[in-house]
Amino acid sequence: MTLSDLAGKPAPQRLLTNIPRLVAQYYELRPDPAVPAQRVAFGTSGHRGTSGSASFNEAHILAVAQAVAEHRAGAGITGPLYMGLDTHALSEPAWMTALQVLVANGVQVRAQPGTFTPTPLVSHAILKHNAAGQGGAADGIVITPSHNPPQDGGFKYNPPSGGPADTDVTRVVQARANDLLQGGLKDVKRVPLADAMAALDSFDFITPYVEGLPQVIDLDAIKQSGVKIGVDPLGGASLPVWEAIQARYGLNLHIVNEVVDPRFAFMSVDRDGKIRMDCSSPYAMAGLLRLKDDFDVAIGNDPDADRHGIVTPDGLMNPNHYLAVMIEYLFQNRPGWRADAAIGKTLVSSALIDRVGAGIGRRVVEVPVGFKYFVEGLQDGSFGFGGEESAGASFLSMDGRPWSTDKDGLIPGLLAAEMTARTGKTPSQRFADLTARYGETAYDRQDAPADAEQKKILGSLSPEQVTATTLGGDPITARLTRAPGNGEPIGGLKVPTDQAWFAARPSGTEDVYKIYAESFRGADHLKQVMEEAREVVSEALRSGGA
Repeated sequence: MTLSDLAGKPAPQRLLTNIPRLVAQYYELRPDPAVPAQRVAFGTSGHRGTSGSASFNEAHILAVAQAVAEHRAGAGITGPLYMGLDTHALSEPAWMTALQVLVANGVQVRAQPGTFTPTPLVSHAILKHNAAGQGGAADGIVITPSHNPPQDGGFKYNPPSGGPADTDVTRVVQARANDLLQGGLKDVKRVPLADAMAALDSFDFITPYVEGLPQVIDLDAIKQSGVKIGVDPLGGASLPVWEAIQARYGLNLHIVNEVVDPRFAFMSVDRDGKIRMDCSSPYAMAGLLRLKDDFDVAIGNDPDADRHGIVTPDGLMNPNHYLAVMIEYLFQNRPGWRADAAIGKTLVSSALIDRVGAGIGRRVVEVPVGFKYFVEGLQDGSFGFGGEESAGASFLSMDGRPWSTDKDGLIPGLLAAEMTARTGKTPSQRFADLTARYGETAYDRQDAPADAEQKKILGSLSPEQVTATTLGGDPITARLTRAPGNGEPIGGLKVPTDQAWFAARPSGTEDVYKIYAESFRGADHLKQVMEEAREVVSEALRSGGA
């Protein structure tokens, strides 16, 4: 991907979203169900789109909310539905639309009017309700497109497990929502907004989450050490949570940006020239990086706070690097976890995690991309930790019970402060110790062109279609089209050696496929691996199309 001239610079006026137009289009534009791009489509993080292209409009939310209500009734989910939202401009209109439909269907909706509610707080609330075993099983919805640009909207459903819905649920919800769109929404139930608001069960998400934090983080150690912490919510829903943490525990914590602006005009531009609230990008995080020397550790979150970005005086940590640091620290400092609790990682996360797991004597379970694959393990304590290469993670409470079964960008940030307080080393210094033991790693992700047919072939390859025997000069040790941890299809290909690996997956939204690669032999070797990976994929595509 070409680096934009604007990358890391303040967003110019011409990039800012016209919010009144965006919201007007949400209500006025009608999607055409005959156009694939205008239908409801649940990816790994729910349905996403933007109102101007008729991919995220009132009609979509009416249909999806009705489909969720019908799913709940069919599945016997009779408890409350906890609903959150982030600070994207389309989130509040979509939240109101969904509320009208849910109330019309007799769903008891719990939400916190007048404030934003991050993804991890919704997951935590669902788990806490269901653990109490009273009032029927609860589930939830979060209105968010995560770190996507300001003009985007998103709708994510979390069943009673508290984590992202699996495909067996989203497939049903998606199909029913599209049927409703096709039928002109005539079967959608809806009450006036005033009636929906009157029926809403007002619920405080923030207080129980904040008061429960000592169950998962050693806040006393953080406070006593005086570790200086910086926080940038990036204009997102984590702001009131960080304010509550600051007020409740008296940490040496400083919120460096309190602006909430649906245009996200304060952001610096991401590498591709777009405004994107990606806390793992050094370009999007340029504002916090300028302050790196003011703090022992600094934390960034995306708008729904399901991702974390960790900044030390050494700079912004690569997400893969911090995952390895968290794992090494947690499994040696949480004696209340099961002795056989495993490490959950996605197949495109760093192989350094495998080496760390072997070093600390813990099993590593490698699954396809998608946090949903960690939900069951976090629920029953068989996974102590689950993490994705895209800076999403969660881990158990100190006593081994689940804290959240969705990505939680808040607790990894606080953990960075805890490990600094208790060990006297920042996460980046701890990563240097890991590389001294396990080797330095070079990691990259690139996109390559692929049309619809090629993406289809790549998504359904068999191992036999990979004929290469070496990669980067080393023997290939496996040809994977299913994840070794759970046997699920990976929707692509992974090829490892003892010193490197690559994985290729088709994009769900663009005419490209993504290549991930890593080497323990340096940047030059990584470049060689990436070049050979393209050749391997090209050959497999030719073979698959034959």
